[in-house]
Amino acid sequence: MSPESQLAARDLTVRPCTDRATWDGLVNALGGHPLQLWGWGELKAAHHWRTERLLVSEGETVLGGAQVLYRGLPWPLKSLAYISRGPVCAPEDAERVLAAVGRAVREAHGSVALVAEPDWEAGSAGERGLAAAGFRRAESTILIPRTLILDLTLSEDDLMAGMSRTTRANVRKNLRGGLEFRTVATEAELDQVLAIYRETAARAGFGIHEDRYYRDIWRFLGEDSPVVAAFDGDQVVAFVWIAKSAGTAFELYGGVNAAGQKARANYGVKWAAFTAMKAAGCTRYDLNGLLNDGISDFKKQFAQHEDLLAGTWELPLSPFYSVYSTGMPIARRTLLQGRRAAKAAVRRARGAAGRARQLLQR
Repeated sequence: MSPESQLAARDLTVRPCTDRATWDGLVNALGGHPLQLWGWGELKAAHHWRTERLLVSEGETVLGGAQVLYRGLPWPLKSLAYISRGPVCAPEDAERVLAAVGRAVREAHGSVALVAEPDWEAGSAGERGLAAAGFRRAESTILIPRTLILDLTLSEDDLMAGMSRTTRANVRKNLRGGLEFRTVATEAELDQVLAIYRETAARAGFGIHEDRYYRDIWRFLGEDSPVVAAFDGDQVVAFVWIAKSAGTAFELYGGVNAAGQKARANYGVKWAAFTAMKAAGCTRYDLNGLLNDGISDFKKQFAQHEDLLAGTWELPLSPFYSVYSTGMPIARRTLLQGRRAAKAAVRRARGAAGRARQLLQR
C-alpha cells in the first residue's frame, strides 16, 4: 500500500456491521452486487467460511463497505480474505475504501492477503483505485471477468433485437407454446430444479455442490434469489437461478432436462428471467462469465457484445505473502470449491509454511 493510501485510510473509520437491514440497505443504495448481500455472506458462513461486514465512514458519512469472507489457512499464513464482487462504494472512492478495509483486515485478522473481485469495468476509475490502494493483479481468477451484461433499461423490443435471429425465433415459439414461465414457489418445485441441475451437470461434465448448498441459497437469500422456471403442466423442464440486488441481477445457475431440450425451453426461460428481473427494477443482468465452451456459446446468442470486468486483485497483508503467492497457488483456486479441494490446499500450505520456517531459521 502506498504512503498516500495509508494516509487516506487513516482518515476513515472502519467498523463492523451486525444488522442485516442496515447492511442490505447500504448495498442497495450504493448499487452493490448481490454477492455482497447479507444472505450471501450467511450462505458462505454455513459452508467453511467466516463472514464479516465492514462499514467505512468519513465522519458521520458512510462511504461504503465490504463483505469480507475468510478462509482459514495453516500457521503462519492464518487466513485468506476475499471480497466477492465488492467493495460496495462509488468507484471514485475505491482507493480510500479499499485501503481502509485492507488496514482493518490486517490489524484484526493478520490475513496473508486480501483478494478482491469488484463489479467494476476494466479500465474504470474503480480499477485504478485498486492499483492505487496497493492491490496487484492476480493471474488466477475465481469469478470470470469476461462476461455478458444486458442493459435492462432497454425496451423489451430492443433486448429482443439484440439476439440472434434463431434465438428470437426460439424465444417467440416458446412464448406462443404451452409452457408456463414463472418463479419457483415451493420446496417440491425446488426438488425438481435440483434434479434437473444434477442431470445438466452430468450431461455437460461440470462439477456441482451437494444439494444442501443450493437449499441454503434458497433459505438465506430468500426473495433475493428467485428461480425462474419453465413448467410443462406441474413439471419443471428448465430453470434459471438468479441472485439480485436493487440494481443487478446475477445469474447463478441454469439447467434443462430432456423434455425441456426437446421444447427448447432453455431459450424461453432465459427470456423470462430477463423480463422478470427488469420488472423487479434491476437495470443490468449479468450472465456470469464467458469461457470457450458450449454454455458460453449459448449465452452469447442473447446479445451482440461482451463485457470485461476488472478481474482479480490481491493486496499483500503479511510478511508471509511471498510464501502464499509462490507456494500456494492451489489455495487461490479453492476459494469457491468444496472441502476436498480445501484440504488439499491445507496440505500444500503446510509444506509451504515448513519451507518458510526453514528459510527464516537460516
